[in-house]
Amino acid sequence: MGYFCRSEMENSGSYEIVVGLEVHAQLLTQSKLFCGDSIAYGAAPNTHVSPITLGHPGTLPKMNRRAIEHAIKMGLACHCEIEKKNYFARKNYFYPDLPKGYQVSQHTTPICKGGYVKINTGEGEKKIRLNRIHMEEDAGKSLHDVDELNTAIDYNRAGTPLVEIVTEPDIRSSEEAFAYLTEVRKLVRYLDICDGNMEEGSLRCDANISVRKKGDLKLGTRVEVKNLNSIRNVKRAIDSEAERLIGILERGEKVLQQTLSFDANTGQTVSIRDKEDADDYRYFADPDLTPFHLQDEFIEQLRAAIPVLQEERILRYTTELSLTGYDASVLTEDRAAADYFEAIIQHTPNSKAAANWMLGPVKSWMNEHNKEISDFPLPAEQLARVIRLVDTGKLSFSMASSRLFPVLLESPDKDPEALATANNMLQQSDASAIGPVVDAVLEKLADKVADYKKGKKGLLSLFVGEVMKQTKGKADPKLTNEILLERLK
Repeated sequence: MGYFCRSEMENSGSYEIVVGLEVHAQLLTQSKLFCGDSIAYGAAPNTHVSPITLGHPGTLPKMNRRAIEHAIKMGLACHCEIEKKNYFARKNYFYPDLPKGYQVSQHTTPICKGGYVKINTGEGEKKIRLNRIHMEEDAGKSLHDVDELNTAIDYNRAGTPLVEIVTEPDIRSSEEAFAYLTEVRKLVRYLDICDGNMEEGSLRCDANISVRKKGDLKLGTRVEVKNLNSIRNVKRAIDSEAERLIGILERGEKVLQQTLSFDANTGQTVSIRDKEDADDYRYFADPDLTPFHLQDEFIEQLRAAIPVLQEERILRYTTELSLTGYDASVLTEDRAAADYFEAIIQHTPNSKAAANWMLGPVKSWMNEHNKEISDFPLPAEQLARVIRLVDTGKLSFSMASSRLFPVLLESPDKDPEALATANNMLQQSDASAIGPVVDAVLEKLADKVADYKKGKKGLLSLFVGEVMKQTKGKADPKLTNEILLERLK
């Protein structure tokens, strides 16, 4: 990447970064786009292949209906226009991972046109416009560390259904790119059309980057950074490449249109090839695949099947449930977690307590065990029963979260109140039982009582804490406060 000289650094603020992103999302289907071969991740090399995947002469592809449904759902969620008359084309170019010698993709008729994805920036909400979302098949995978002298090819991934989500050049910083990719990954997971796992390659990103003087309307010469495999690396690659491009312009040199890769270890881009002109892929309609026409009824059925997305949930949680914007946002980051929260409030009206449990003990358990909410052993109704024990004064939150919760996780089908009773956890709400403990504490801390009466009202928490300690956390805090205030008059 090189270093900026002082004059280049001083002038870098007068430039604007222009970025467009191409996101490839592997669709969650059981089989490939045009045949029944499995797309399961992690199989031994070249075991999920057939004559169709390998492009043998005489084989005929057949469309995967579920892949079409997933693509339409993504388009509807992104406010796109759905193209009703579709066909597939052959995109001809040599690539060792393409067993057929061409890639089947959509060209002039992307299944989704236009649309946008909303992001939050430091300056407020911004819509990143989409150019298109189209379907295509994935290539295989080149392995460079299997053989010392040769590159090995694994065709298991070849033919896996993808949607490619292409933005307009609306992104103006690496932070906006980070926010956009975070939203896209969240969206495909909410729709359950892609697992969004960038480490396994099921979500990949190419970044088209250019820079121009602020105020210029003409786009600068762009470079493309291919196959970025994490949101953080997309951000790093944009920052690194923008710095390099500004340096080139400040030195009066010409920016070459290039295809690059990003080395995550060095934080620098590496040129793969120069590309002065757009590649001619010689697209033509695939003669083995018939065009497919989408009916309005089919599209509307898919629209009705789209789950409630994060934006709508946040609005409902803040208005109907009176949660804070922060709590609502965190609760809805993951669809499964939001679904679990909603299952809790089906059994308790105390939505704030349900949110506190989700963002506290439940989230801590997930972090500690590196698990998802789908792995959480406690049914939502059981957690609602725990909340009810706290609400009715039978259990303090401290006792419920620190002592009952771990026991209940070991026996998730047991009645929470029965477990609390068996383990001597139920709260003491009898004034005749708590009163003597309060008296003993005040006698023991007579000097502090004197200070309290002189005006150090903050000592009340000390007295409450000592009562809780003496009762092993079982004293009702509210009743304890009332008795203490009465005794201290």
